[in-house]
Amino acid sequence: MLEPAYQADVVVVGAGVAGLSAAHRLTSAGVTTMVLEAAHGVGGRMATEKVDGFRLDRIGQLLSTAYPELRLTPGLGTLVLRPFAPGVLLYGDGRHHRAGVQAGTGGARGALHAVRALASAPRSPSAPRPPRRPVAVPGRQVSVPRSRSGAPLGTAVDQARLGAALTRLAGTPAERLLARPELPAGEALAARGLPARTIDGFLRPLLAALLCDPDLTTSSRCADLALRAFASGRLCLPEGGAEALPELLARMLPAGTVHTGVRVTSVATTSVTTAEHGEIRCRAVLVATDARAAAELLPGLRVPEFHPVTVVHHTTDEPPGTGASLLLDADLGGPVAHTAVVSQIDPSRAPAGRALVSSTVLGRPPGDVDTAVRMHLARLYGVSTARWETLGVYRTAEAVPAMRPPHDLRRPVRLLAGLYVCGDHRDTSTVQGALHSGHRASAAILADLGAGRSMHVADPVPTVPRAA
Repeated sequence: MLEPAYQADVVVVGAGVAGLSAAHRLTSAGVTTMVLEAAHGVGGRMATEKVDGFRLDRIGQLLSTAYPELRLTPGLGTLVLRPFAPGVLLYGDGRHHRAGVQAGTGGARGALHAVRALASAPRSPSAPRPPRRPVAVPGRQVSVPRSRSGAPLGTAVDQARLGAALTRLAGTPAERLLARPELPAGEALAARGLPARTIDGFLRPLLAALLCDPDLTTSSRCADLALRAFASGRLCLPEGGAEALPELLARMLPAGTVHTGVRVTSVATTSVTTAEHGEIRCRAVLVATDARAAAELLPGLRVPEFHPVTVVHHTTDEPPGTGASLLLDADLGGPVAHTAVVSQIDPSRAPAGRALVSSTVLGRPPGDVDTAVRMHLARLYGVSTARWETLGVYRTAEAVPAMRPPHDLRRPVRLLAGLYVCGDHRDTSTVQGALHSGHRASAAILADLGAGRSMHVADPVPTVPRAA
């Protein structure tokens, strides 16, 4: 016999951060909400594997303390964010260089004064040619000169111009950025008024890391928003792994709201059909899955292209001496787009006495990805990686929806009265975009239903036994 129908005001299909954030706003408005998730856990692509006391993220997406929705989303008030060191650490010309640290409290005007002062200062003698880049040899310690400022960013004046540009960008309203002409991000960089060396040595590797797009085909408007978040805050990671964010959202919802192991097979404006419990009747349905799963439930919905991401995790008992920095390769001398000793940023991700090094490869990975990554890391960190232990290699073919121009950053979330959709494929392909799409969808539902006009208390869904 079919299970009896279980009713709620709104059924949310998918327990990723978009659906969970929408559920918070709906329940806070007095709307009874049921979240159905086909997997046996919440979070979707924000997954963290536990291996021998380590916490390994499957996709190394970077967050920013400047993301507004991290502050505005109900349920995230106790989320702990672990910031990287200010700016990023660049490897170029055989050395490490600190870059992207914003101007001081004087803001853009102070940075511009610094540019004028540097421009009028006597020029120093030409710097000697940098030494030949060290070659990584398995089993041999590799020596890298101490950090200094310079090469990838150009002269001191160029660096001051970069600081002033970042400070101005941090204070530019998002609406002005969205009104700019739209080009692929790689093409738009040439119009930013910065030296080619600064663009190629800093902005390109930084944007590739922020957008998970090594070719910078992303809309320049989306790239500007990403740079604005970088300039306005600090790059960070959630304490405990990527899963900490969706798990916190799920825990803070009313008991019985989230039901995992329930597969939705079809949706309508007033009901969903599940493989386990038959039809569940409701007043509205919000599809909050990834783009491909959403299109299967909503024929005609656009499925974007995706950027593949591979994350490789290593452990060692002697952490490289880069501290809590995000390390980028200005020379683009290998497959690693960015890497960090994440246990220095978030100690909860590794057992005591062990270091966790997490590295991200964008695009199609090389055949023997672990060997290629080890060779690249030996050069980036200046240490031998021969004795490092590989904890996991995670390949995600559809990790991040592509945002090629023309890109609509506010794709409709209301399809019909009673049928809605949200996710990072409706806004920007970031955690901020996913949370904001959930915000927009819940606002549309509340406007259509009328906040506070709850139909009833939602009935429970029977627990589905997990497969052995």
